Amino acid sequence: MPSVIVVGGGIAGLVAARDLAAGGMTVTVLEATGSLGGKVARHTVGGLALDAGAESFATRRGTVATLAAELGLGGMIVLPNPVGAWLQLATGGALPLPRTGLLGIPGTPLAADVIAVVGLRSALRAQMDELMPASLGSRERTLGALVRRRMGAGVLDRLVTPVVMGIHSRHPDELDVDVVAPGLRRALLGSGSLAHAVLRLRDAAPAGTAVSGLIGGIFELVDALAVDLRDRGANIRAGTAVAAVDARGVTLASGGRLDADRVVLAATLGAAPPASIVLATLVIDEPALDAAPRGTGLLVAPGAPGIRAKALTHGTAKWTWLAARAGAHRHVVRLSYDGSTVETLADGELRRQAVADAAALLGVSIHPASVVDFASVGWSPAPTASEPIAGVTVVGESVAGTGLAGVIAHARAEAERLLQGVEA
Repeated sequence: MPSVIVVGGGIAGLVAARDLAAGGMTVTVLEATGSLGGKVARHTVGGLALDAGAESFATRRGTVATLAAELGLGGMIVLPNPVGAWLQLATGGALPLPRTGLLGIPGTPLAADVIAVVGLRSALRAQMDELMPASLGSRERTLGALVRRRMGAGVLDRLVTPVVMGIHSRHPDELDVDVVAPGLRRALLGSGSLAHAVLRLRDAAPAGTAVSGLIGGIFELVDALAVDLRDRGANIRAGTAVAAVDARGVTLASGGRLDADRVVLAATLGAAPPASIVLATLVIDEPALDAAPRGTGLLVAPGAPGIRAKALTHGTAKWTWLAARAGAHRHVVRLSYDGSTVETLADGELRRQAVADAAALLGVSIHPASVVDFASVGWSPAPTASEPIAGVTVVGESVAGTGLAGVIAHARAEAERLLQGVEA
């Protein structure tokens, strides 16, 4: 059987490795750290096993759900609380996010909930999208440029940017529209306006919400993939760093050499850059949070006074299974920070900042003594695509973009392409 080395035991590497093993290849997975999963990781906070990275997945195209079902996790897929999330405005208080949007782009610009967030003037500007020729802006490559052209800076700055920053941790001007919103430009040309395109894509999405989760946490995917790989005879070697790769094998950081018929690179070689995102998790005993005062959480508009966090997820309000495991009046709250804004804070200082931000965003007084536990984790930015290496297949965020669904879909497509090449 042909052999393949997969460098990197994150979700992309594990998914590619599984499909290659299922296709009959002899698979070796090399992971530099002591644990698998990459950004799909777990940690224990306040006695609860929690996601340390992604805690939900996009439902579009059924990519993640299909994989979960293949791994025997189909029955664990759950929808979040439909109450929805809120938006903390840069000026003023917090408001529920508009309901008929896609990445914050409103499907009904003159809806009352849109006007409440962006103001009447910006909503009227966005409504002009209906009067523009469909071709206007259809060739824009970034999400920010497309929204700015069609609906104006007000909607982009006050609604789309905080939503996108909370989801992708990058400004809309930095994101390829075809990667983060597949089909949006095509729907614009077909429907005649950006608002109609948003509604068309929403109508075509699976019933329910745009995201789902797994009972127990998204990290259950990693555990199931590892078990499946070992059952298929794959060799998983944690704590094995790689210094270089080529079409016929890898050079280990320890100086050794491993050869194979094919090589898949699913990791960034060398030292990781500083964390661009810091996730701070609080486990709190606070009955006032039982009412979920800000729904499932908040996205924070840039410039919100006195608040460093850019997003907050109220985990026990979002996921019924987590609330049941936490117990009465105990809550899990996770805040997301730009790494550069908290890099100088010691652990205790970050804890105090997280408590202060959570109280301000949720509108509830949180006494330090009510905090049962605290943990933080930093994640490096998605790597930029490096120069292609002849004969090496590359998967992961550097080529697939961010988002679990996109990364998994790309890894599976590349594995299929590699298998077809082997058969040929």
